[in-house]
Amino acid sequence: MRDRYQQLVTSSPGRFVARRVGLPQPPTLRRYHPGDPIAPGPVVVGGTGRLAKVIGPLLTTAGVTVHGPRSEPRPDSPRPHAMIFDATGVTRSEDLHALFEFFGPRVRSVAPNGRIIVLGTPPEDCAETREATAQRALEGFTRSTGKEIKRGVTTQLVYVAPGAEDGVESTLRFLLSGRSAYVSGQVIRVGTASVPPVDDWQRPLAGKIAVVTGAARGIGEAIVDVLARDGAHVVCIDVPSAGSSLAEVAGRANGSTLTLDVTAEDAPRTLAEHLPDGVDVFVHNAGVTRDRTLGRMDAARWDLVLDVNLSSEERINDVLLGANLLRPGGRIVATSSMAGIAGNPGQTNYATSKAGVIGMVQSLAPSLASRGGTINAVAPGFIETQMTAAIPLVIREAGRRMNSMTQGGRPVDVAETIAWFASPASAGLNGNVVRVCGQSLLGA
Repeated sequence: MRDRYQQLVTSSPGRFVARRVGLPQPPTLRRYHPGDPIAPGPVVVGGTGRLAKVIGPLLTTAGVTVHGPRSEPRPDSPRPHAMIFDATGVTRSEDLHALFEFFGPRVRSVAPNGRIIVLGTPPEDCAETREATAQRALEGFTRSTGKEIKRGVTTQLVYVAPGAEDGVESTLRFLLSGRSAYVSGQVIRVGTASVPPVDDWQRPLAGKIAVVTGAARGIGEAIVDVLARDGAHVVCIDVPSAGSSLAEVAGRANGSTLTLDVTAEDAPRTLAEHLPDGVDVFVHNAGVTRDRTLGRMDAARWDLVLDVNLSSEERINDVLLGANLLRPGGRIVATSSMAGIAGNPGQTNYATSKAGVIGMVQSLAPSLASRGGTINAVAPGFIETQMTAAIPLVIREAGRRMNSMTQGGRPVDVAETIAWFASPASAGLNGNVVRVCGQSLLGA
């Protein structure tokens, strides 16, 4: 769906008028295309924590130009694409001054669509109260800078557990690249895990079997495309009435189809029979809305939304784990929603189901870790789909503008985030809920 306002204010006359009257000017976001470099410009790395010596060599090996905090750029050198600060050495509140010293003089020099990344230690893993306090303070810093800088620049905080230093590469690659164009102001946790080597970062899912529910259109269709691009054979699932669209999506991705109502009583058994050799990645994406204010809602609307969006996922997880359908090192990724975090009027049923998805992810994470697997969730904000196209104009425009990017996201933004979670190199990412919302001004 086209954003006509964005088209207007990015034209020459529209840009002039927008600047004169102070209208928001959505930036053109740099999204990933196969073959793109991780970072199109140099990355400035600073800090003196336990990660500082790891990051530079890792990025250099990945083809990124790394500059130290005291490097003097030549007049003809490109603007920095990113700034990364290792704050794991911050052990007391007084040490937070180092953030100001590193970012303050340089932050305005970061190129459009650039990246700000702060690396820290999870407060719960800190031995001292003062250290935990200072590490928690990093969240306020990153969320605020994300709302200040604009120009398509994103800001993230990555908490890296002690001992998980070798598990940050997939996360840094994702956050530095165009894959994370609509992800900003997030707190990501990387834990200790056995991380397998990646032979081909362009096709990290080569030889893997992935399953996507709700695959016939919208976000599900984009997930299929991205996972197939990354090398997976994708089994595309949707209801029988979507069979023709489903076949088209699967055909384009060289995948296969299974028409299935995930709420059917025999759906878990049917799924198990269809996947006798198991699955490496399972994406819970099927979902519905049946909006009505609580006082006007009937039981059928309530029950359908909860069953499709939450209960069916629990039943499928039971067979994935109980029948060992999820292969060793397997990934489960669920689609939640900003509504499950911030709530939404007229969507008590939907918000309840999507908050339940977050609870499912967080409660299952220890069990998945014990199997060498992971479970994570994405929480989309306003994404341009057929569903949001049907929203009344005023509400649709508010949804688009009320985030740091002042625009709606695209289905591919959600798909890229899911593919990052699905990667074998993301073994340390478990129990995360990452919002794909352009840093929504509500609930983020």
